[in-house]
Amino acid sequence: MTGRFPIEDVTPSVSCGRYPAKAVVGELVPVAAVSYREGHNALGVNVVWRGPDGEAEPFTRMLPGEPGLDQWHGVIRPSRVGRWTFTVEAFDDPYRTWRDAVVKKIGAGQGVEDLHNDLDEGAEVLDLAAKIVPNESEERVRDAAAALRDEQRSLFARVSPALDLEELLWDNPVRHLVTTTRSYAIWVDRPRALYSSWYEFFPRSEGAEVGPEGIPIKHGTFATAAGRIPAVAAMGFNVLYLPPIHPIGKVNRKGRNNTLVARPEDVGSPWAIGSDEGGHDAIHPQLGTLEDFRAFIATAEEHGLEVAMDLALQAAPDHPWSRTHPEFFTTRADGTIAYAENPPKKYQDIYPLNWDNDYKGLREEVLRIVRHWVAQGVKIFRVDNPHTKALNFWQWLIAKVKEEEPDVLFLAEAFTRPAMMNGLGKIGFSQSYTYFTWRTSAWEMREYMGQLLASLDWMRPNFWPNTPDILHESLQHGGPPMFKIRSVLASMLSPSWGMYAGFELFEHVPRPGAEEYLDNEKFELRPRDWAAAERSGRSLAPYITMLNRVRDENPALQWLRNLRFHEVDNGALLCFSKRDEPTGNTVLVVVTFDSGNVQWGNTVLDMPALGMDWHDRFTVTDQITGATYEWGQHNAVRIDPYVEPAHIFVVQPRN
Repeated sequence: MTGRFPIEDVTPSVSCGRYPAKAVVGELVPVAAVSYREGHNALGVNVVWRGPDGEAEPFTRMLPGEPGLDQWHGVIRPSRVGRWTFTVEAFDDPYRTWRDAVVKKIGAGQGVEDLHNDLDEGAEVLDLAAKIVPNESEERVRDAAAALRDEQRSLFARVSPALDLEELLWDNPVRHLVTTTRSYAIWVDRPRALYSSWYEFFPRSEGAEVGPEGIPIKHGTFATAAGRIPAVAAMGFNVLYLPPIHPIGKVNRKGRNNTLVARPEDVGSPWAIGSDEGGHDAIHPQLGTLEDFRAFIATAEEHGLEVAMDLALQAAPDHPWSRTHPEFFTTRADGTIAYAENPPKKYQDIYPLNWDNDYKGLREEVLRIVRHWVAQGVKIFRVDNPHTKALNFWQWLIAKVKEEEPDVLFLAEAFTRPAMMNGLGKIGFSQSYTYFTWRTSAWEMREYMGQLLASLDWMRPNFWPNTPDILHESLQHGGPPMFKIRSVLASMLSPSWGMYAGFELFEHVPRPGAEEYLDNEKFELRPRDWAAAERSGRSLAPYITMLNRVRDENPALQWLRNLRFHEVDNGALLCFSKRDEPTGNTVLVVVTFDSGNVQWGNTVLDMPALGMDWHDRFTVTDQITGATYEWGQHNAVRIDPYVEPAHIFVVQPRN
């Protein structure tokens, strides 16, 4: 800080400004600071912010917060992708000091004789103001200064024009003794970094055929998988995520359900990357060619979908790196390369990378691979287990890629310790998987959302009810209503959410002793009869389609900073809202966590959070059923999970 006045506790500031905060284009980013001064003269505070090219943006004046706390708040709204910077300035505001004093003195009964110095001093301030206001306002300010000096006028006539300049001189203040903070950075991504709907499927299963005991008869290809794209797009998803599409290791290949010994016909895990057919820059031959992959991406784009690619930095024992770059791995005492272990678990089909043997060579090789796939049209990477790789590597790689391709996004698949998950966000990951799956009560979810809101400047959540690795017991035993409950929570609470194929078919049979699916698709082909499920009505696809449509139609659901919780007297229920201030769009959700019983509750709504006064009445329209209700602060609500486990209300504007 340089200057006269203290400025403290500036936000957003990630780790004392060590890392840039996060925002997306069009996001309302709150800026706050504590600033104060001696005496009674007026203090002004503003934000000075600059775009990626260093160009100055419009002056943003900050407003005082709660009286006596010396907190100041403002909002900036970045308009382009790139690295933005801002500083906070505090200044002496002579016009406000003068105006406050004159109003008080006149209110106390003082007349012209008492105020002759004040009138002259006010005119001098306005002389300065006339030089800085917009051209069209200059004459008005000069006339007000002249009025203050006109002794032929009454006191009221002399001061009124100057007092009426309050709004103009708030936006265009005279500033003395300006104090400036250090510069703080905000990395601004494209909107999809915050608002996205993901769908995951295995291309090898689409169009595949299997015989008894899961024996593959026909392997899916990019061409056959493209046939599934229209249905995914029709459900309203905008990101199609593919597990690794590279050659799969043949040495120590795992069999069905993760058995240690594979049959000759078993297809193996896509995450065991690399064989004599190529490594991370190659396509699995049974999926097709590089040209087939580009055609797949083009088809997805035609249907409004971006293809996200898995970036799994590990290798099968027969990956080309094991021959050309053995220094990328850890060598045991007996000369063998160490495979992955998480005792007592052993992953003989995967070699983890060693980031300390040849850090420069390894990072350059990974950068080459990422550049290769970006050149094919991939702009989103879902990164497998980033918490098991060196953080300084990720910080370098993400910065390097964004320097060349600012639109590229990285999703961290890191179900690990909070400090590590937050650290990955700070060093550059665009989104992160979360603990959403394991928050299965209303109070747990509310508490967890509070944590996520507190870390939103550096970690953006992406909520997934299921993944190929995770089939939570709530879905194993909760029945179809629980699938609806988890999809409502994921899609309404978080701007970004995703689901793995099979969720819409209520797949819920676990592998004994594990929190994952029986006959797991990670280790075998799993074709699904989508058409038969649609015909029989045993599909959640229409419900998912409705949820994504509601998200697209209501801008309030496309942000997270606007999440507010409301009180309800039943612990099985959660009530929350989101409001988009620029449009006034407001969505109010009441959802049960109990998939087996009817629940009643009484709400106590935070009416200002809905943009209303405490005693207002308003109309809500349920986006699931189409029913309308008249609501107020206090409302009784009944939820039967076998009918609908949630109300998703759009609040109708007041007349």
